[in-house]
Amino acid sequence: MKLRNKINLNTAVMFTALLVLMNLSIYFLFSNLVINSELETAQDEMAISAKMINQYLGTIPEDDLLRTYLPVEGMIRIVSPDKKKTRSSITLHEQELRNEKIEYFSGEVNKKMIIHKRIYAFNSMPIILPNGNIANLQITKSLGKSIENLHTLRAVLIIVTLLALIPVFISSRLLSNLMINPVISMIKTMTEIRESGQFKRLPLEENSKDELHQMGETFNHMIDLLETNFKKQKQFVSNASHELKTPLTVIESYASLLKRRGQKEPELFNESIEAILSESIRMREMTEQLLLLAKHHEQWNLKLSNVNLMDLIKQTAKGFQNAYNREIIIEGDHVNSLEVETDQQKLKQLLFIFLDNARKYSESPITISVENERERVIIKIIDKGMGIPEADLRKVFDRFYRVDKARSRKSGGSGLGLSLAKEIAEAIHIQLSLDSKEGIGTIVNLYIKK
Repeated sequence: MKLRNKINLNTAVMFTALLVLMNLSIYFLFSNLVINSELETAQDEMAISAKMINQYLGTIPEDDLLRTYLPVEGMIRIVSPDKKKTRSSITLHEQELRNEKIEYFSGEVNKKMIIHKRIYAFNSMPIILPNGNIANLQITKSLGKSIENLHTLRAVLIIVTLLALIPVFISSRLLSNLMINPVISMIKTMTEIRESGQFKRLPLEENSKDELHQMGETFNHMIDLLETNFKKQKQFVSNASHELKTPLTVIESYASLLKRRGQKEPELFNESIEAILSESIRMREMTEQLLLLAKHHEQWNLKLSNVNLMDLIKQTAKGFQNAYNREIIIEGDHVNSLEVETDQQKLKQLLFIFLDNARKYSESPITISVENERERVIIKIIDKGMGIPEADLRKVFDRFYRVDKARSRKSGGSGLGLSLAKEIAEAIHIQLSLDSKEGIGTIVNLYIKK
């Protein structure tokens, strides 16, 4: 069953059950009130009749006296203790009551009786006969009129219930349409996306702020993310294939050259081997960086611990100096005892990426400065190299983006280093910013929360 029909059916059934339950409650409540009211009225009338009959009994003939207090529909009678001496008066339409069993009660009785499927109010009260004996004055009063009124009420409630079901079904239909239309629109949009391969959004009403509108906004936001990621993935695959194509072409060219002339020309042989080795190393590094960039933060297996920041910086700088024979100046010895909670290896890798960038694009000594603020620590990596144009500052963290493509190619850069640095920084909760001016140099700022 479709969701629309489920909502329509469940809503209609719920409202119908509620309406029926409410009308049944009204009927039974009103029925009890009417019956109880009639019984109380019959009891009051019985008290008055008994008083008057007891007063005039013996002075007025019993038959005349009983006819005087005979109910409109019912029977009145006097029953002696031996049940033999009985006087009664019965209305024309209630002659069947004459055949009812005669009973004598020692006390007052007030109750509801069902005789021949008809409801009566029965009252019995002791009275004193002229000879001093005690007898029962019994009045049986038909509640037919009240029952007929209740039947009329029942018919009215049934008709009202049936008539009320019409707007119930209409409103449930409208409600189901109101709830399902956004879902149908979403399904239609998703089907169009699947068939056309193009990203589309749901049209939304600006004035509506209900849950369905929020669902539509969430869907559109998800489509925005999917489209953005799809474009990035497409660009990433295109750039990766292009970047890998170049070293593969170089390796193929030199391998072909070696096959044809390598044995005859030793210099060409050595040049080819060096080129193939260099391009192979670059491909390996690029592949490792691509694999790292493909990981989510949850897959980085972070190992957080308290790290002495200055010791880690000095250790990283010393290793870098030994590897590349470049002078590194460290400023901020006053924070020697400062500790931060981070992943030591990831922070080392992050520092190494920025030091390597500074090495590639400057010949002057590299400076690492540490500043201790109240809520954070700032590590600055400063070089006096060629700098980055202001227009390129926002793009340097994009994958495969290079400010100077010719120089980057020559120095072995793939345009992945800063992208990887951004991913690592986000994984270990470090904020990055770049300050750079062409011809003056670049400052990389790492903000670490204490």
